[in-house]
Amino acid sequence: MNQYSSTRVENPQGFTHTGSGHIYIGAQLQDSDKPSFRRIAEDQLNWLRRMLVAPSNMGRARSVLADTGTVILDGPPGSGRTAAARVLLYEYHQDHGAFHELLPDEEDELPLREPALVEHGDQLLLDLSAADDARWSAARTGLSTLRKAVHEQHAHLVVVMPHHGPLDADLEHYRVEIQRPSGKRVFWRHLRVHGIPYEHHMQRDVTVTEFLDSERPMREIAGFADLVRRAREAAPPDEGFAQWCARARKARNDRRKEVATQVADLPGAPQRALLVTLAMLHGAHADVIHCATRLLLRTLGSPPEGPPLLEHKDLAQRLTEISADAGPGGHVRFTELDHDSAVRAHFWDHMPDLRAHLGTWATSVVDVPDPHLTPVVRDELVTRIAGQYLRTGRGDGLASLAEGWSTATASRARLEAAVQALTCGLNDPDHGRLFRERIYQWCAYRRLRGEFAQVLVQVCVDVLAVSHPDQALLRLYHLARRERHTTRAGQALRDLVAGSRRLHRRLLDRLARSDLAPPVLGIFLRVCDPVLLTDSTDAARALVEESGVQLALTACWHAVLAELPRATWQPGVERWLHRAADETGHRGELLLDLLVGAAERCEEKGAVFAALYASARAAERTAPGDATRSAETTELLLDKICAAQGLGPAGPSTASDRGTRP
Repeated sequence: MNQYSSTRVENPQGFTHTGSGHIYIGAQLQDSDKPSFRRIAEDQLNWLRRMLVAPSNMGRARSVLADTGTVILDGPPGSGRTAAARVLLYEYHQDHGAFHELLPDEEDELPLREPALVEHGDQLLLDLSAADDARWSAARTGLSTLRKAVHEQHAHLVVVMPHHGPLDADLEHYRVEIQRPSGKRVFWRHLRVHGIPYEHHMQRDVTVTEFLDSERPMREIAGFADLVRRAREAAPPDEGFAQWCARARKARNDRRKEVATQVADLPGAPQRALLVTLAMLHGAHADVIHCATRLLLRTLGSPPEGPPLLEHKDLAQRLTEISADAGPGGHVRFTELDHDSAVRAHFWDHMPDLRAHLGTWATSVVDVPDPHLTPVVRDELVTRIAGQYLRTGRGDGLASLAEGWSTATASRARLEAAVQALTCGLNDPDHGRLFRERIYQWCAYRRLRGEFAQVLVQVCVDVLAVSHPDQALLRLYHLARRERHTTRAGQALRDLVAGSRRLHRRLLDRLARSDLAPPVLGIFLRVCDPVLLTDSTDAARALVEESGVQLALTACWHAVLAELPRATWQPGVERWLHRAADETGHRGELLLDLLVGAAERCEEKGAVFAALYASARAAERTAPGDATRSAETTELLLDKICAAQGLGPAGPSTASDRGTRP
């Protein structure tokens, strides 16, 4: 754990964070009206369920999962194993429990043999389909213990194993080998869900037949079906299914030579700038394309065009020269399907000096005050730039770009662009791990400049917490212990653990094992909500009844009472006393026992006991419930304090005793 230090950012438009200490987080991302990533992720899972053509043995996989809580999927690459695993778990989505993907070999992730990994009703995915022998062997050592915890917690676990990898005899019962479904059925299902009428896509077409003749991975079939959909949307009314499929096939071809020839025929900077701009903002309004093209020329230092304004070529003529046009609504697209992706790849691969300028250009574009530059258009621009970084294995470059977009003077649009860039990196199957590790380093150790801290909070809340809540917990913890003059990360951390007993337990344990410096104690006071601790909904017992949680609570309260001024901790103590008064069972008394036990460990315990008692009297005046019950709670606390001091049980107090100290 890092040493406590005191660097801070004073306001969202000013100074930078120059050390590993405290962070001020501005307010510009707080009220974003964009849909949450959690909702998007749930929509994607629902979409995946609609799209999935069940592979053979899917029924048996469902049966094994229902009977035992665990199924281990085997199958050849491209058979839809991972999609099937996600759908199986989605079918067990409930109000309690949470979906999360297990990453046992990543930073600070719990090992598979750790029972605390599983909470009641969780849906767990362990995707090891691409694991090498060493990683698969290491995972197998913990599978039996993990399966036992899953069974005890009435949770569900789906493991995707390497195809034909070794499996221990005691786990063989859970193994189900699925086979690739019919490519034709998958293709038709996608077209049907995309809304293409049955009479169209059931026609025999030579393009489709040739495409499906070879056993392609499910993702390729899904991609081809999506191309057919897009071809249909862009096609004139007189074209039919055969023409849509032909356009889709052409879009799949290697078009590098075609684009290279097009670029060579456009020697002038203005037309090349228009070509790049349209490739990055494909489908945007013509006003946006025009403005963004001028911004690109300015970014690259190109001189303005010489002739008078009225002698310039108009945008319609310039679009025709690059095989593009504006539709009835003014939105500009290339006439050839997927030509934009080929243009992006060409300029990225063959003009490497252009790459750094594109990030600067995008920063200018997202701030353009044009009503046609909607959040969707901005996100698509960032996604396309991110796609080039990720396609060419330059994840570090994308990470640096996102950090650079979050300068001290960053607008909300730029901050949202930074969030989108990091989201693209996290969701990339080849680079996701790199970005999770990079975000950890930023949150725990790195200097965070400008508004980058709030970008990281947003990414943790909206993206990481959806499928990797343990990693979100750790990163928010590091951000929360460093922030000052705001509680954005701390509040996000509290909200995260409020929805998960498992995460709440893990955070309390983390806090108790830390250095318990004032920032950490501040986190504790925020997350030690007595209502959450005493709630036993959907569980055999409340968190406060668990011995490990009690030890953590006692350690943290001891540090709070010993190190912080009473004015800081009294509101938290009052909340505990109010809950103790409302909780008529033994859990309310447990809260008092923990407070007294923590005070008893203090060197100046007499003074701490007196402060606790005075706080209890103050809590009576602010109690939201029955005043008599609150007074009885105070007397019970006094009894426990006296017993802890070896004074025996206290006698009944009178009105004149109120406000006195034990």
